[in-house]
Amino acid sequence: MPLAPRSLLYPLLGNGIRGAPGHAVDVLCTVGTLFGVATSLGLGSKQVNAGLSVIFGMPQGTQPQLLLIAAITAVATISVVSGIHRGIQFLSRFNIGLTIVIFAFVLVTGPTVFILEVFTDGLGYYLQNLPFTSFHINPGPEDEWQANWTLFYWSWWISWSPFVGVFVARISKGRTIRSFIATNLLVPSLSGFLWFSAMGGTGLYQQLYGPGGVTEQIQQNQALAMFAVLENLPWHLLTWGLSTILTIVFFVTSSDSGSLVDDMVTSGGHPNPPKVQRLFWALAEGTVAGTLLYFGGLQALRTASLTTPIADVDFLVGGSLWLVAFFTG
Repeated sequence: MPLAPRSLLYPLLGNGIRGAPGHAVDVLCTVGTLFGVATSLGLGSKQVNAGLSVIFGMPQGTQPQLLLIAAITAVATISVVSGIHRGIQFLSRFNIGLTIVIFAFVLVTGPTVFILEVFTDGLGYYLQNLPFTSFHINPGPEDEWQANWTLFYWSWWISWSPFVGVFVARISKGRTIRSFIATNLLVPSLSGFLWFSAMGGTGLYQQLYGPGGVTEQIQQNQALAMFAVLENLPWHLLTWGLSTILTIVFFVTSSDSGSLVDDMVTSGGHPNPPKVQRLFWALAEGTVAGTLLYFGGLQALRTASLTTPIADVDFLVGGSLWLVAFFTG
C-alpha cells in the first residue's frame, strides 16, 4: 500500500483509493498539512520575534517576522533535503533534550510542590471531564473564548493529523504496536501534561501568590507568555535565550517533517521521495506562511487552519479502522 492517507480508507473504498476518491483524499490532506504547518510558522515567528525583542531589542512587527519565517524555512529546507536520518533526526533529538533541560529548570527553581499539584489536579480533571469539555462550545454571544482558543486549537491540531500520521508511520517501521502506542500516544501526552503544568503552573503561582505582572504582559502581547514567566526565575537571560532557540528548532522540525510528508504523498506514497520536491514543499510552506502573515496577520493564520475539512477525513478513517477491528475480531 502507498505510504499516503488514502491507504487508511482501503477498508471503506477498496480499490477506489487508487482512483479519484483516493486522489481527492491525498490532495485534501496535502493542502491541510500545508496550511497547518504554515499557521505554525506564522505564530512561531511572532514568538521568536518576541524572544529576540526582549533579549536583543529586535523590533517587533510584520517585517521582522517575515524575515524570521524566511530564516526558519531556509534551515528547514536544508534539514529536509538532508533526510530523516541526518538533519531531521539530529534536530529532533536536540529539541527534546533542550525541552527536558528547560522543564527540569522550571520544576526545580519554580514552585515545585504547586507544579506537582497542578499536574495531578489537571490530569484528574482531564480524565473525568474529557467528554464534557470535548463538546462544550458555550453557544451564544459570549463564545469568544471557546472560538479563539479551544475550537481554534482543536481544528489546528486536526489539520496536522494526516501529516503526523504519515510521518510517524514512516519513522516507526519495525516497531511493535505496543511500542508504537507507548512512544507516540502515551509518552507525548504525559509529557504535554508535565510541560503545561510546569510552565502554566509557575505562571499561575507567580500571578496569584508571587510578584504578579504576568497577566499584564500577556494581555499586551501573547507571544511574551513564556518569557514573562521565566523573567521571575533565576538566570532569566539564559533561559530566555534557550527558550528562543527551542522555539526556533520546534518550528524548523515542524516545517521539515511536514515538507517531507507532502513530498511523500504527492509522490504517490513513496517513502524516499525526490529531493527536488522536498525543496519545493519546504519553500511553499514558508511562502504560504509569509503571505498569510503579511496580508491578514494573526486572524488569517487562524482562519487558514480551519479551511480544510480534515475532520471529515479523520471521521472516515475512524470508521475504516473500526471495520478492520470488527472483522478481524
